[in-house]
Amino acid sequence: MLQGIAHKFGANVDTDAIIPARYLNMIEPEELAKHCMEDISLGFAGKVKQGDIIVATTNFGCGSSREHAPLAIKASGVSCVIAQSFARIFFRNAINIGLPLLECGEMVKEIEDGDILEVDLAEGMISNVTKGRSFKVAAYPEFMREIVASGGLIKHTKKKLAC
Repeated sequence: MLQGIAHKFGANVDTDAIIPARYLNMIEPEELAKHCMEDISLGFAGKVKQGDIIVATTNFGCGSSREHAPLAIKASGVSCVIAQSFARIFFRNAINIGLPLLECGEMVKEIEDGDILEVDLAEGMISNVTKGRSFKVAAYPEFMREIVASGGLIKHTKKKLAC
């Protein structure tokens, strides 16, 4: 079960907005986290707490295929991202580093900045604790939950190979 405060964004949040290109020379996740969303949410890195959840409307993660974007989000403490839709390469990159993403259609419109959310990946449930509402979304298949729980595809693969 994931729980955190919602940080709401709109449509077409591209990878340049998630982590501006001027920071792509950095490779340490902790350094990337300091600049996550800084061009569209001044002070985001200072207000996001471990477990918080990013919520957005459509086409989240569009733009270039840089892996720095989901890495910056995860390193900032965000436990998952909920959106109406994601860019496909961003979705894959996020899963590969162990950052879960959930698509929840029109329901995202009811979530406001600051709402407390609970997410159950296995059941496919998003609960807005603040508003007393729950939304059913597609549950993560077991293999994807295993990848996320392992911390990403590389760690998951190493674990499988060690068996």
